[in-house]
Amino acid sequence: MAARARLDGLLDAGTFREFIGPEQRRMSPHLPLFDLPRAFDDGMIVGAGRLDGQAVLVAAQEGRFMGGAFGEVHGAKLVGLLRAALARKPAAVLILFDTGGVRLQEANAGETAIAEVMRAIAQVRAAGVPVIGLIGGRAGCYGGGGLIAGTCSRLAVSEGGRISVSGPEVIETNKGAEEFDSRDRALVWRTMGGKHRRLTGGADAFVDDTVAAFRAAALRLIGTAPAFDLATLEAEQARLETRIARFGDCRDGTEIWARLGANDPAAIPAMTTAEFDALLTQLGETTHDAR
Repeated sequence: MAARARLDGLLDAGTFREFIGPEQRRMSPHLPLFDLPRAFDDGMIVGAGRLDGQAVLVAAQEGRFMGGAFGEVHGAKLVGLLRAALARKPAAVLILFDTGGVRLQEANAGETAIAEVMRAIAQVRAAGVPVIGLIGGRAGCYGGGGLIAGTCSRLAVSEGGRISVSGPEVIETNKGAEEFDSRDRALVWRTMGGKHRRLTGGADAFVDDTVAAFRAAALRLIGTAPAFDLATLEAEQARLETRIARFGDCRDGTEIWARLGANDPAAIPAMTTAEFDALLTQLGETTHDAR
């Protein structure tokens, strides 16, 4: 689905109001230098609406425009939305990720935007407003988008969602196919896919790939978002240290799943959402309060 269609389905009917819409034509000043087409909204849709009656601010990336990649205007719109949250104090900020990372044509501006977004999320969370990331787009959540996702209060991901700082092709280009074969789609999903991220604590909910499922997950995660304080940061640091100590020698996702206690790790990729939820309940330890 296009970004606006995802927002319309996620929010209460008729409540979405867009900020800086395409009619204002705030477009990238850099892409014409490379003879590349621009989008009137620069692939970032931001605005306000209601979720089950609660006031929320929302952002959605359009993965069909330059793979949802971050540029100067794209990032600035998200930063502006987060700064608005400090004044409006909504029930939450929802970010619908669909991105391959930073635009190579706007590298410096894009990297700066990533840093500004991460700082803005920290400020919003410190002010008591949860930031919920929803990852189900075709591009996944890569590069700087993966870093931003890591700063969110909570994350929900579907089967199609992937989360990683370095994408498969980037790893292969730099380290060779012997290190990571980007054409091995099963390997990609075992390493970066939604089920793996949920099992290792990189995501807090795994949902069906429907707008209704993401809506239900967003409502649930808003209610369980942790406080953004020293105790939460220390708990998250301890969780990550424990994860490295426990799984650092594993060479494949299936080894991690087996060490978690899954009886048949090889069957996990083909599990339905209901079967996967049952496995999560069985394992138990995939639940945590840190982020």
